[in-house]
Amino acid sequence: MKTVSLLYVSVLVAAAQQADRIFVNGTVLTMDTKGNVAQAVAVRAGRIQRVGTNAEIRELAGPHTAVTDLAGRTLLPGFYAAHDHLPEAGVVALFEVDLNSPPMGTIESMEDIVRVLRQRAAETPAGKWIVGRGYDDTLLRERRHPTRHDLDRASMRHPIVVIHTSGHLSSANSLALALAGVTRDTPQPPGGFIHKDPATGEPTGVIEQSHIVRRLVPDLTPEQRQQAIEWCGRRYLAKGVTTAVIAGGSRVSVQDLGEAMARGRLPLRVVFMTAPGASLTPADQAALASLPERLRIGAAKIWHDGALQGYTGYLSAPYYVQPMGKQDYRGYPARSRSELAAIVKPLHNVGRQVAIHGNGDAAIDDILAVFAEAQREFPRPDARHRIEHCQTVREDQLEEMTRLGVTPSFFVAHVYYWGDRHRDLFLGPERASRISPLASALRRGLRFTLHNDTPVTPVDPLLLVWTAVTRTTRAGKVLGPEQRIGVLEALRAVTIHAAWQNFEEDTKGSIEPGKFADFVVLARNPLAVPPAAIRDIPIEETIVGGVTVFRR
Repeated sequence: MKTVSLLYVSVLVAAAQQADRIFVNGTVLTMDTKGNVAQAVAVRAGRIQRVGTNAEIRELAGPHTAVTDLAGRTLLPGFYAAHDHLPEAGVVALFEVDLNSPPMGTIESMEDIVRVLRQRAAETPAGKWIVGRGYDDTLLRERRHPTRHDLDRASMRHPIVVIHTSGHLSSANSLALALAGVTRDTPQPPGGFIHKDPATGEPTGVIEQSHIVRRLVPDLTPEQRQQAIEWCGRRYLAKGVTTAVIAGGSRVSVQDLGEAMARGRLPLRVVFMTAPGASLTPADQAALASLPERLRIGAAKIWHDGALQGYTGYLSAPYYVQPMGKQDYRGYPARSRSELAAIVKPLHNVGRQVAIHGNGDAAIDDILAVFAEAQREFPRPDARHRIEHCQTVREDQLEEMTRLGVTPSFFVAHVYYWGDRHRDLFLGPERASRISPLASALRRGLRFTLHNDTPVTPVDPLLLVWTAVTRTTRAGKVLGPEQRIGVLEALRAVTIHAAWQNFEEDTKGSIEPGKFADFVVLARNPLAVPPAAIRDIPIEETIVGGVTVFRR
C-alpha cells in the first residue's frame, strides 16, 4: 500500500513538472547577459520553464506536451516596439486617407493629394470631416506643404485636415479653418505657429505644433477604435512584436486597450505611457489594479520639440537648408526650460519615470538640464528617465546621459527613410552622419532602444536592426558608417534593453527560466546571414505566453 502511494505521488510530481509546450532543434538566441545560445526551450503556464539542449528539454515532455520542431530555425525573445502610437496605424488604414510617399505610399505630387482626397469626398456625406495623414512636403514634386487652396480643390463641402508624416504639422482647407475660427487675426498658439500669407496676412492652412484645427475632428466610435486596435495587433504580431510601448494617450485609450485584450482582439502586451501628471488619483489607482496582466502603465510622456523633417525640431545651430523666408532658423521648443522643469520635477519627486520627446540637440540640452536639476533637488537612484527619438544628440550630451543614468530610444528608422534628406536638406553631411549615434552610445555603455514611431514609419523591428547595422539610406548610401553597430547589439536594443528601459527585465526581453514565454521564430539566424539580408528574414511565428498568435 505504501509502495502504491509513493508511486502515485511520483506520478503526480512528474506530471507537475511536465512542460505544456517545448521547442526543439533550433538556434535559441537567449539575449541573456552572457549571450548564450541553446537548442531548445520548455514552457509551462505561460512562462519559460527551462532552456537547454534537446535532450534536456525532451525530458520535460509528457503525453500532453505540444512539441514544436524548429527544424533549424531561430528562436528569439519577442520583439519590442519601443516607441509607437498603436492604434494610430489602424486608424490611418481603416478611417483616414493615406498620403504617404514611396516607399510607404504612392503620393508623389500635390495633384495626387487632391485626387485621393476628392475620391474620399465623393463617398463621404457633405459636412463630414475628411482626414489625411502622412504627406511629406520634401518628397512631393512641388516641395511644399499643401495649402487651404489646394485642399479646397478637393472639396469645399467637407472640412479637411491633412497631417504631415512627422505628426507635428497639419494643413486645413477653408471650411475647416472657418469651423476652428482661424483667421488673419488669430494669435499664434502657445508652442505652435500658424502660417500666414505675407502679402495678405490670411492663414495659408499650414499649422505647426498645434491641434487648433485637429481637435475638432470627431472621435471615432468605440467599435471603430476596437477595429483599429485589432488591425494593429495583426500587423505587429506579423512583425514579431510581442510588446508595444505606446508613447502617450488618454484614460479612454487605456480602457479601449483593456477591452480589446478582454475580447481577444489584441493578443500582445502593452506598456502605456501616460500624459504628464504628478500623481494618480485613488480612482486611477483602482482602475490600474483592474487592468489586464498584459497591460501596464509606464513612463509619463512629454514632448519638447517637433520633428527635423518638419523643420520643427529644436537645434543649437541653423538648419542646413533654411525654410523659405527664414534666416538662421533653428526650430523652437514647446516651452521654456523653466516650464519644462515645473512639469518634470513633481513627476520625478513622486517616483515616476519620465520620457521626453527631444529630436534636436538644443531640445536635448533643455531635457538634460531639467533631469539634472530634478536629481539635485530630489536624489533618486535608477530613475531610468528616457529621451525619445534623440536624433541629433552630441557627444557631450551622451556623456551627461551616462552620468545621469538617462536612457535614449533612438528613431533609427530615420537613417533609412529620411537619411538622404537629412544629409542634403535638414542637417548637412556632418550632422547627418551622426544622426542616431548608436556606436557612440555603445562605447559609453549606454543601454538604448530602437523604434519606428509607427505610424510615422511602419512597425518593423528587423528593419531597425538592419538599419542600425548597415546605416543604409533609401538611395543606397551609407550614412555615418562609424555609427554602425553589430547585429547582436542591435538585437539587444529591440529585446532585453527594451525590457530594461521599461523596468520589465525580470519578466521579458530574454529567454531565461521564469520569464514570459514570448518568442519570435525567424526563418534564418540574423547573426549568420549577410547584414544586407537581415531586413528580409521572414517572421515564421510569434508566440505570446507560450501560445502561437501568428504563423506565416
